[in-house]
Amino acid sequence: MRSVFRAILPVGVGLALAVGLALSGAAPVLAQNAPPRIVIGSGVIEPMPIAIAGFIDEGGAGDYAREISRVVQSDLEGTGFFRAIPEDAHISRVTSFDSTVAYEDWKAINAQVLVTGAVSVSGDRITVKFRAHDVFNGTTLEGAALQFAGTTQGWRRMAHKVADVVYSKITGEGGYFDSRVVFVSESGPKNERLKRLAVMDYDGANVQYLTDSAAIVLAPRFSPTGDRILYTSYESGFPRITLMDVGSLDRRSLDEQPGTMTFAPRFSPDGGTVVFSLERGGNTDIYALNVSSGGLSQLTNAPSIETAPSFSPDGSQIVFESDRTGTPQIYVMPASGGEGQRISGGQGRYGTPVWSPRGDLIAFTKQNAGRFHIGVMRSDGSEERLLTASFLDEGPTWAPNGRVLMFTRETSGAGGQASLWSVDITGRNLKQIPTEGPASDPAWSPLLP
Repeated sequence: MRSVFRAILPVGVGLALAVGLALSGAAPVLAQNAPPRIVIGSGVIEPMPIAIAGFIDEGGAGDYAREISRVVQSDLEGTGFFRAIPEDAHISRVTSFDSTVAYEDWKAINAQVLVTGAVSVSGDRITVKFRAHDVFNGTTLEGAALQFAGTTQGWRRMAHKVADVVYSKITGEGGYFDSRVVFVSESGPKNERLKRLAVMDYDGANVQYLTDSAAIVLAPRFSPTGDRILYTSYESGFPRITLMDVGSLDRRSLDEQPGTMTFAPRFSPDGGTVVFSLERGGNTDIYALNVSSGGLSQLTNAPSIETAPSFSPDGSQIVFESDRTGTPQIYVMPASGGEGQRISGGQGRYGTPVWSPRGDLIAFTKQNAGRFHIGVMRSDGSEERLLTASFLDEGPTWAPNGRVLMFTRETSGAGGQASLWSVDITGRNLKQIPTEGPASDPAWSPLLP
């Protein structure tokens, strides 16, 4: 929750590329007869040359075939691990999905992987089939010859699913393209900013608004199944946690207690519990609420500000932010509550910690020497790495595969505006996410069902 955080922190390949994830880069590694792979673990960056053949129209597809090819290419190139060979450099032309692939022609332009596909449309139903080929070995990649079907309205999801399969087969990592991001859409002058909840595809497309701008909203968070959203609303004049059903947009406040403020909510991995901060009489502690029964339990009891709780993926621990030592730092405690153990050890102020869905890393915001950073560390506080630096970077959220982060970046000056950015855990693939206007407080969904 940005307002709380600011209260604590004053503004001021040869062919085969193998994959082993470390926190530094990606490099090509020669390996004859091995399937194409990308290894993340070296400081040398060499994107894999990949060819996306224009998907074939097998009946009624029209522009869908071309647009699906475009989105697949955009997804893969956007990772920084792939370099698409321009279509005008292709020697072979794929005219039928089942035709024999002229692998020598694709070798001649140094394509390591070739993606072919076909699209058909009947009424409002669309079917997409594709194959990913290992050009060097002249074979189809195992598990990369699939078919997806759905409504024409969901054609972009079909493209994201194709890209997810190709990405996963070559990197060994889970995909993340077929996911959504909930965020706060902002409008109006900076001193009278209007805010409403919106949701979009991970790449900024298909924006839908979930609330109007009548009340300030902050810090939305998806449930583990992606069907509900928690957020902080000022509709009553005080910050209150609100639970929204994504399908119906029905919403209700959670745990309304007179004389208190509740904020910074997050679901447990099973979706049955919500942890959050509750301020009462000038003191802020972390509480847990059983969503079904309404049972409330206090997890911390300290005269300091305890906020921004986030569960470990197995639900056994909670990472949170506390200023009990005089400056905001990061602590980990059992999910049942307790004193907590400090894990942040560097210079500066730490906040907004969030556990990776893989469980291996914790992302955070850091302020030091007049700059804000998005960083990651191991769950014991070791191997801290700062991935970004700017006037104001804050509030990281993890992609479903635990290898990419999205966050808010705000520019300096009276006219400074917030925007959404993403960066991978190597820190090298930093890019802005397109939105219609200022945007903040992103939260990634799980992969869509």
